[in-house]
Amino acid sequence: MRFYIYTIVVLGFSLLRAQDLTWNQEVITFKSANPFSFEEIITNLDNEPIQEVSGVLTLPEDFNPSMRYPLIIGVAGSLNWGPHHLKYLKMFQEMGFATFQLQSFDSRDVQSTVGSQVEVTTAMVILDSYRALETLSSHPNIDTNRAGITGWSLGGAVSLYAAWLPLVNAINEGEFMFAAHLPVYPGCMAYPYPSKNMQFSTAPVHILIGELDDWVPAAACTELIDKIETSGLPHNIDITIYENAHHSFDRVSEVTVNEEGYTLGDCRFPMNEEGVLWLSEYWNIPINTPIRQKLALLTCAGRGPSMGGNTKAREASFKFSAEFFSKYLKK
Repeated sequence: MRFYIYTIVVLGFSLLRAQDLTWNQEVITFKSANPFSFEEIITNLDNEPIQEVSGVLTLPEDFNPSMRYPLIIGVAGSLNWGPHHLKYLKMFQEMGFATFQLQSFDSRDVQSTVGSQVEVTTAMVILDSYRALETLSSHPNIDTNRAGITGWSLGGAVSLYAAWLPLVNAINEGEFMFAAHLPVYPGCMAYPYPSKNMQFSTAPVHILIGELDDWVPAAACTELIDKIETSGLPHNIDITIYENAHHSFDRVSEVTVNEEGYTLGDCRFPMNEEGVLWLSEYWNIPINTPIRQKLALLTCAGRGPSMGGNTKAREASFKFSAEFFSKYLKK
């Protein structure tokens, strides 16, 4: 006979409410915080007020209570969770992975950060991801030594910069780390500077992004990888760029323009060892508050990015995701 203990759930999760939970799911609640920037994680994390965050843990449908499963933490984008995100998680579950649908937005009563990018930040969600990993390490059916992270757009940036070691060391001194990172159309605009700060995990990191993405440009990611290569420091970061694909190429939708979103094609910001973003390598003006971030974007960003599906890229992305996590997380 199988027994399952469920935590108390919080109603209102995007696309998955408490009453929709199935027999192999539970809501996990843990303590995180609300650091606006990487700087606040690295220099002031102990003084950040506590924020309670939740997520939905789903075990494989053929769940065996005597087994420990590899884990994939999924992180949504600026529009919160969408059906295409959940299709990835469903695929992973059918492959024998446990998944954790991180609810960073709903936990903070936010549904979208498009057009502002300040209510829920990359720093907050990176912290959430590691706090979730630490919490799940005590789960009897989860093997956090075989844990990966993937995300889309904002979540892509989370899964990318979660491999930057100064952040990991500030959060848990490297005690808990991801064994594989799969950022899907991430923003790559922040680059560690000078080159001695290019300290990334040697776990595999693979970026999937569209050639025509004008929300978060592929060029920023290729430039970041080139800078890491030039630094000579160890890394395991690679990229696939899908031809004729826009932002959110894995949606089942036509390409449309989001008038509120930013086009970030010309934005690049150096970042020092304490996680402080600067306006440029020559203008050492820190971008460490919501107002300063808005002003910085005025110098390089526009409005009205395009987004929408591309059948070929979508199919390739699902196939690559399945192969990537099978290669690096399964025994």
